Amino acid sequence: MILELRNIDKSFGEKEVLKGVSFKAEGGKAFGLLGRNGAGKTTSIRILMNVFPANNGEVLIDGEPINYDKIGIGYLPEERGLYPKKIIIDQLTYFAELKGMKTKDAVKSIDYWLSRLGMTEYRNKRLDTLSKGNQQKIQLITALAHDPDIVILDEPFSGLDPVNAMLLKDVVKEQISKGKIVLFSSHQMSYIEEFCDSIAIINAGKVAISGDLHDIKRNYVRDKLVVSTTNPKAIKADLGDACIEREDQSLLIQLSDPGQKQAMMKHIVENYDIDEIKVFEPSLNDIFVEYAGEQI
Repeated sequence: MILELRNIDKSFGEKEVLKGVSFKAEGGKAFGLLGRNGAGKTTSIRILMNVFPANNGEVLIDGEPINYDKIGIGYLPEERGLYPKKIIIDQLTYFAELKGMKTKDAVKSIDYWLSRLGMTEYRNKRLDTLSKGNQQKIQLITALAHDPDIVILDEPFSGLDPVNAMLLKDVVKEQISKGKIVLFSSHQMSYIEEFCDSIAIINAGKVAISGDLHDIKRNYVRDKLVVSTTNPKAIKADLGDACIEREDQSLLIQLSDPGQKQAMMKHIVENYDIDEIKVFEPSLNDIFVEYAGEQI
């Protein structure tokens, strides 16, 4: 299954929010939708979910207009939307029924997820008696209980401690392994980099870059080396301004030409005590800063 947003335009009054946004997400893989606040991520997600229509463009599944009666969507919003004073099982059942589930099936699925997430003891409690992290897990159940084809997770790890974050990682991996489309929107680049095969970075309503994350990294000019050493001062003195020390105490060496890689590696290895030397590959955070750091 392939989800595609094609040439999406959206305006609110005179304000153009999306300007020809296009990207593809594939079943069985995770897709990262990135951008600074106000870039157009949430508007893109709402159009995908049919909350409101685009002015122009299409949302497609396998090349055909999406049929919302047949394609289920689960959504974990950044701003949580449950009722704090209501009993958890009651509101979870209500939300599952809104997605077309029969009450008996909804309760069975909810009880499975409460158990899966270690939340069974809270089944008949009010939401506001739970910690922020446990409320997040209850919100996650609303996105998964109806077994959707597309799972949209907006800042899913917010408020989770490391143990619960690991539990959520396992759940996400399960959804991906089932062939579902999993779409992440987050500012936590480490999670996006861990899960996502492909990304799109939106900047001021336009897609600044999109595609396979590995390919995007490989397409960067390979003109820098990263060196870990016990004697950084000597290398810095040797190379001068071409060498800077990074936060992790490794050295970043700028080459005047990518063709110098092998010669520079040979020079450093032969003359200094080196723990590791490799070609610099940008992190997703580096890519994000480059393409979303300034508004287009």
